[in-house]
Amino acid sequence: MILVDTSVLIDYLKGQENKQTLLFDSVIESGIEYGINFYIFLEIMQGSKNQKEYETLQKYLTSLTIYCPPNEISFFEKTALLNMRCRKKGITIRSTIDLIIAQTAMDYSLFLLHRDTDYDRIAEIDPKLKIWKGTN
Repeated sequence: MILVDTSVLIDYLKGQENKQTLLFDSVIESGIEYGINFYIFLEIMQGSKNQKEYETLQKYLTSLTIYCPPNEISFFEKTALLNMRCRKKGITIRSTIDLIIAQTAMDYSLFLLHRDTDYDRIAEIDPKLKIWKGTN
């Protein structure tokens, strides 16, 4: 199972071809289960240019599996701890949402398909963050 990050979905939806969108194509073609979380949903929806695009994106995104971070303080404590561990190693993660997405992937034991170097840096600190590179 794969969590597909905003960075890949944006490129994919724009029809851009790069390593990650080609990997996403292969995920879809292979029937591998994939999904998003609420934060990815929000980031994609915020990019809507008009009502028609908003409705198209909403229809597509709500058809996907949505991995919900638990509404528990412990999830956010783990996320904050992950950030602290990164900072102690000299790594600054630019986005709190990226930390939440990474923690969601780890909590659900999902591979993460992304195009954002912050995730590779997080994976160096916590090997529980599994990065999708194809036939993992």
